[in-house]
Amino acid sequence: MNGTVAVVGLGPGAAELITPEAQSALDSATDVVGYAPYVQRVVPRPGVRYHTSDNRAELQRAQLALALAAQGRHVAVVSSGDPGVFAMAAAVFEAMEGAPQWQSIPVRVLPGITAMLAAAARAGAPLGHDFCALNLSDNLKPWSLIERRLCAAVSADWVIAMYNPRSRARPEGFGRALGLLRQHCEPQRLVVLARAVYTPQESIRVLPLSEVHADMADMQTLVIVGSRQTRRVASYVYTPRWGG
Repeated sequence: MNGTVAVVGLGPGAAELITPEAQSALDSATDVVGYAPYVQRVVPRPGVRYHTSDNRAELQRAQLALALAAQGRHVAVVSSGDPGVFAMAAAVFEAMEGAPQWQSIPVRVLPGITAMLAAAARAGAPLGHDFCALNLSDNLKPWSLIERRLCAAVSADWVIAMYNPRSRARPEGFGRALGLLRQHCEPQRLVVLARAVYTPQESIRVLPLSEVHADMADMQTLVIVGSRQTRRVASYVYTPRWGG
């Protein structure tokens, strides 16, 4: 039997934002593999095996998915948002790279709406001009590298979408990032704090940089730092398509 792996993006939270392609992969899966809260978002079906693990076990999850596919199973590896953005798609290919016996397994990466796009849509259009995405987690890279990239993004005057700003295990990261931003940006620079978008717990706040504090963000928060051109109109935030 030839097994398969589908790396599925579940979107930001609302079931109606799961793409038909992703839902089809979930409907045909024999096994679902993922971080426990994400697996819990999948509607259970009789006969399907559900494999949950801790948030930091990405490589182990990927290895399990490939091992199951090698046994002829059809595996859906689930991520929130888009699986190719700071998520499981890269982990699957990392596991495959170190195991030639798995490199003939068909792998499909099925896109989803990532938190950056969902948060931007809720706020208006802050990503209307050049932007970048930065993961503030230093689990897999040193903080010095995060600092260099953040300073480079500010210097280029990009809008910056920040993933994983603050966790209980490393609460200091977002505060350090805010300190760097205050060194290089004007106090009125607009910041969007979008928490748990497209869920009942959704919260969207737009504040000037001078009023943003580290405890305003957690791991469910996507932070968007505007460029010099980012502005308000009515209740919305947008970055004009022109300028630089």
